[in-house]
Amino acid sequence: MSPAEIRQGIAELRPWFYRFEFGSGIETMPAIPESVVGIFDTRLRMVVGAAEEHFGERLRDIDCLDIGCHEGFYSLAMARRGVRSVVGIDAREENLRRARFVANAMGVDGIVYRQGQVETLAAQFGRSFELTLFLGLLYHVEDPMRCLRQVVAVTGELCIIETQVVDEVEGFAEWGSREWTRPYQGILALIDETGEFDAGNRETGVSPVATCPSPKALLFMLKHAGFRRARILSPPPGAYEQHARGKRVVCAAWK
Repeated sequence: MSPAEIRQGIAELRPWFYRFEFGSGIETMPAIPESVVGIFDTRLRMVVGAAEEHFGERLRDIDCLDIGCHEGFYSLAMARRGVRSVVGIDAREENLRRARFVANAMGVDGIVYRQGQVETLAAQFGRSFELTLFLGLLYHVEDPMRCLRQVVAVTGELCIIETQVVDEVEGFAEWGSREWTRPYQGILALIDETGEFDAGNRETGVSPVATCPSPKALLFMLKHAGFRRARILSPPPGAYEQHARGKRVVCAAWK
């Protein structure tokens, strides 16, 4: 694309969520506050670090599935890291139009974008990808266990999850009788996203009901969804403030 065509596409497709730089001073401007943009850099550094640590020189021989790819920010990053192929899926076609535009404008090959939902991944693909990315989406879904089982079904080796988390709640629940109790650790908080959902906010899920896990709940669900091992990763120096405070976490889960 020519610089004029890129500028025209950026204008036609705004507002943008991510910052993409096309050279010659051409870039998209995120609609979110500048103070929040740091989420993307921290998330990217942790994703790339975890993928390179696990795959090493094999990174060029793997296929990656970016679940909830949005405008393709992380799909593009993995393609540039040299993975063999990337498939990005998103529930919203308007996000995919932006993602396809960016890839075309930058001349990046090896990325395919498709419309789809995390709730039906296994039926849609019928295969696994060595690397799956599940970033910024878990806390927007209505049924997290169903979604995580779908993610497990399409993960060949490693899944990297990034999510908002809530504070832990621990205690004992009566379980059929006052004398019978079961310990609980971890919690799922129900979040009402009705206002944003009804307004067409592209950062919500496909339902106004969102479920945000605590860190222990996240690890518990990953285990029972079918991952053999999962670990919350330490944020890097200079991490975005929520990652640094443990209010957002990046977790690696191995099949």
